[in-house]
Amino acid sequence: MPDIIIGGLTPLSSVDYPDQLAAVLFCQGCPWACPYCQNAALRPVGGQGAHELAGVLDWLEDRRGLLDAVVFSGGEPTLHPGLGEAMDAVRRLGFRVGLHTAGMFPDALGRVLGRCDWVGLDIKAPLAAYDRLTGRRDSGRAAFASLKRLGASGVTFEIRTTWHPALLDATALERLATELDAAGASVWMLQAFQPNDQVDPDLAAAGTTPVPPDLLARLRALAPRLAIARRH
Repeated sequence: MPDIIIGGLTPLSSVDYPDQLAAVLFCQGCPWACPYCQNAALRPVGGQGAHELAGVLDWLEDRRGLLDAVVFSGGEPTLHPGLGEAMDAVRRLGFRVGLHTAGMFPDALGRVLGRCDWVGLDIKAPLAAYDRLTGRRDSGRAAFASLKRLGASGVTFEIRTTWHPALLDATALERLATELDAAGASVWMLQAFQPNDQVDPDLAAAGTTPVPPDLLARLRALAPRLAIARRH
């Protein structure tokens, strides 16, 4: 079977692939340390709760006609050399293929883009602030290189950014809007931070804060070619 480790599965989602009913496969492994990560338990590879892909495919066989798509999420799916083969196996069952990625491995992303019907690219911050959020040097350079590859691929995609005012102030979010607009992005989904028991406890104590309407209006004025929406 393909070299990929599935650490969790959501059997039905209406928000992880636009306008499609999807199952979500959460791949283990991520080298970044974002403080708002809701899936921190997936960072180690080979941790508890791993699913064999063969068993997942058998389960998906029974969902044919009930689901539209399968989304590979994480962790970071492009960490796994068997991602492309796993996507091929899912497509043979008749499902559309979606991918959630932070874009940390542009070359690996490039190798699987031809197998994707839709991609959600997590862009975390303006370029100058990236390393502070991820804890990894040159992480922003990798993410924006992945954005460039996506833009040239012809694959439908959206940018997703999780916002917490303690991590990205209004000025930083405005700077990111101009950078995404300049990079040719077309859809930007701003996701409100959601506290849970895996995120930084100080952030969790502050609760969730949607992007204020006046800030959203400024972002739209700064990036008129970019369709901007927010998700609570």
